[in-house]
Amino acid sequence: MRKSMLTLLSIVMLAMTLAACGGNNNNGSNTGGGNQATPAASEEASSGGAEGEEIGGTITFLTNRTDMVDKEYVDYAKRFKEKYPNAEVKFEAVTDHDKTIKIRMSSGEFPDVVLIPTIPNSDLPKYFAPLDDLGLNDRIYFKDYKAYEGKVYGISAGATTTGIVYNKKAFADAGITEIPQTLDEFYAAAEKLKGSGVVPLASNFKDQWPLYPWASEVASSIAGNANLNNERGASDAPYQMDNAYGQALTIIRTMYEKGYLEPDVNSTNWEQSKKDVASGKFAMYMLGNWVIPQVASSGTTSDNVGFFPLPYDNSGKINVALAPDWAYGVNKDSENLATAKAFVKWMVEESGYDDFAGFIPVLKDKEPNVPQLAEFNSYNPVYIEAVADDEKVTAIVNKAQIVKEALVQEFVLSKDPQSILDKYNADWAKAKKALGE
Repeated sequence: MRKSMLTLLSIVMLAMTLAACGGNNNNGSNTGGGNQATPAASEEASSGGAEGEEIGGTITFLTNRTDMVDKEYVDYAKRFKEKYPNAEVKFEAVTDHDKTIKIRMSSGEFPDVVLIPTIPNSDLPKYFAPLDDLGLNDRIYFKDYKAYEGKVYGISAGATTTGIVYNKKAFADAGITEIPQTLDEFYAAAEKLKGSGVVPLASNFKDQWPLYPWASEVASSIAGNANLNNERGASDAPYQMDNAYGQALTIIRTMYEKGYLEPDVNSTNWEQSKKDVASGKFAMYMLGNWVIPQVASSGTTSDNVGFFPLPYDNSGKINVALAPDWAYGVNKDSENLATAKAFVKWMVEESGYDDFAGFIPVLKDKEPNVPQLAEFNSYNPVYIEAVADDEKVTAIVNKAQIVKEALVQEFVLSKDPQSILDKYNADWAKAKKALGE
């Protein structure tokens, strides 16, 4: 795994050097025409069909990309049908995908293709079909991330790292001449932005899900430990003010207390925030590189969007998380199983979604198309490779019904943040005991 990830980082750095020389900017409109992988030798191997199964019928893909409905997905459906005339794909988008798909999976009925939710890998065979027959196992990164007993059940849509996505003009207008490389410098930059009449950080607090980095990626980076979340299983009280979780949560709480977030965090709007960051009304996001093309296509140009690692302390040294995004999974009971598998393969190889989404491609032989990664890597962050979720820890999280983004919300707004950690620790310990862990 480590060898492949080092190869991935080498590819990223090489591609970014070429991008810097060639000035190749992408505003999220790429449809995959120039970076398709070499097609398989036969139509059956290319489609993923088994034993000559016909690629046909109608399938539905449940996705979290509400912004692509009636837009890019229309083109995807058209192009997929051009390749497979007897097949049709429909798209259903939801905002709270993880919760929604879990509910639908528990009912026994869910769409043909989904983004696999947070369930133990041992449960994957209960719901999903193996994807080993797609001919992708040796060509992708993170193939073991959603696998069980040697079989692959999920293929990541791409890879991401998390950091500060910012409007360069807003920084310049506020008199910020150097990118902050310590936490104190970060707060100072936020103060300058606030003084210039700009909202320093778009938290999208009300929407909840955009808060995810503060409860996971930032904490793992502070700890310098990709296994931090899994190591919670050894503790009855994993959330403490003075450990990596408390330190990460304290940064976003400090931003709130100093007035560096939206004026009314309870009335934020995700879609509008992209336009506000693009226009410079808001200056920054703390999110993954996937949001870069979304900002660039919301009212600005790609060269006005920058990306740097969050300086979470004053050491000048920065760790960053590198992780797979959501993984495509195929409902094992799909009435059009071969078509559903063919669609997953098509999404990975031909759709161009990874370019559109600003991902580091999951295909080893495809170069990333996000020039902002060159700036990000110029600050010499240490990449912390993601590891698969420990099943026992996932079971505790589900038993305790812990929503990490809700933890962020409660911690930020509480008059007594320690009481929030105490509550979550109590829920954790109770669930852990109930499961016999």
